[in-house]
Amino acid sequence: MKEQQHDNPATPEQVVDRVWELAEKIDICMLTTWNGKEQHSRPMSARPRRQENAIYFLTDVSGEKNAEIEEFPTISLAWADNGSYRYAVISGKAKVTNDRSRIAELWSKMDEVWWEDKEDPTVRLLTVTPERGEIWDSPNALVTGAKMLAAIVTGAPPKLGDNAEVRM
Repeated sequence: MKEQQHDNPATPEQVVDRVWELAEKIDICMLTTWNGKEQHSRPMSARPRRQENAIYFLTDVSGEKNAEIEEFPTISLAWADNGSYRYAVISGKAKVTNDRSRIAELWSKMDEVWWEDKEDPTVRLLTVTPERGEIWDSPNALVTGAKMLAAIVTGAPPKLGDNAEVRM
């Protein structure tokens, strides 16, 4: 596991742990695809399964993201915990399938907002296999505000927190 470090004393394993921790804590992430000309992002409910090295989503058979993923399978996922100033990004390979048993396993009551039930034939499984992760861990709002004020007074850029990147 190769880590690119930016002011962060964490080991690669600690960074991987932190990425998974944030992905599991924050339900909704921004899933970004590429269509060959531009990126397209949309909020989606993530179902991270670290033990499987996979992040699952339920999606509809008719979404434009499905064609984008088929042609350009490298995507990115971004989670934001704004209240705690913590952020995580995962990039990896995505694939859309019709795995009915996994769809049934991942189904939740909230999915009924989009589909009638787990047997709906338009439900598909989107699986992301992480390849790279990155975190930004910042201090709380009071500390961040004080550091920003000090930067204005001194003219020096503030050190607002830790950033680390790791191969997953």
